[in-house]
This record gives sequence, structure tokens and C-alpha cells, in this order.
Amino acid sequence: MRQPQLGQEEWDILRCVAELAPATVREVADHVAQTKGLARTTVLTVMERLRKKRVLQRRKSGGVYRYSPKVPLSELTQGMVASFVETRLQGIISPFLAYLSDSADVSDEELGELKALVRDLEQQRQEKTP
Repeated sequence: MRQPQLGQEEWDILRCVAELAPATVREVADHVAQTKGLARTTVLTVMERLRKKRVLQRRKSGGVYRYSPKVPLSELTQGMVASFVETRLQGIISPFLAYLSDSADVSDEELGELKALVRDLEQQRQEKTP
């Protein structure tokens, strides 16, 4: 599936929907109004735009629509990073790694995840080597 292009406002609302899912527009709007100051009509517009981009799905329940992500947020995020690396960095990951080592606050948990990914990559390379 092609990675949809999402703006910051769309990501903010998508994360909120994922957290509250299945959520009504009112539930999301109430939460976003407190954190981002967006009006209900804006939230509805963005949620419908996300639905048209096939990122959100909605189902009618009890007379109201309830929205939830079509795919896990982690999968969309991974696709966004892959798209960034391929298009902006031309597939070269060293600038991304330099960013992680120089300027990012990497938690112990994240560092453990990175180490596990490196071990997996090493294992995959060994399996491919005749």
C-alpha cells in the first residue's frame, strides 16, 4: 500500500483517534480542543480527510459514527520513516543514524530496541551469505 502523505495536524488527530479508538468526533474534538485548541468542525474535516486517505475507518454504533485507525499507528509511522529515507535521503540511512547518535534523546528502552534491530540485521546478512 502506498504511504499516504499526512500533515502535522492529521498526525495529531490520528494519534488521538488511535488512543481513544473507537472514538466519536465529539470525543476526539473534546480532547483536541484541550491540547491543540482546534474546533469541532476542524476535527471533523480532518477526520473525514483521513478516512478518504484510507487511514481511518468509521462504523455506525448507537446512532453515531465511531472512528478507528485502519492499520496500526506503528505501521503508518514505519511507512512514513521509510518514505522519508527513500525520498529525502535517497535510501542512505547514515544521516538518520548520525541524528540519533548526535542530537536525539534515546531512552534505555529505545537503545535496547535499536540494538535488537542491529542484531536482526546482522543475522539476516549472515543468512544471505552463502
